[in-house]
Amino acid sequence: MASDSRSNEKQPGFLPIETNWFDRLFISIVIWVALSLLWMRFIEPLGLSVWFAAAISAVFGAYIIWKG
Repeated sequence: MASDSRSNEKQPGFLPIETNWFDRLFISIVIWVALSLLWMRFIEPLGLSVWFAAAISAVFGAYIIWKG
């Protein structure tokens, strides 16, 4: 029973709003699109592939969904 009461408690995340997993997923997707567009405009002409932006977005998105 102790584990049930722990799962019902809400632990605050680092996002300044109350969110569920779908909200955090949506925020992660928006960040992925924005980072990809900025990467293609400013970084990719310097020679770095957009796959680096995808990897950074995946790690950052997983962190937002897990801890956010």
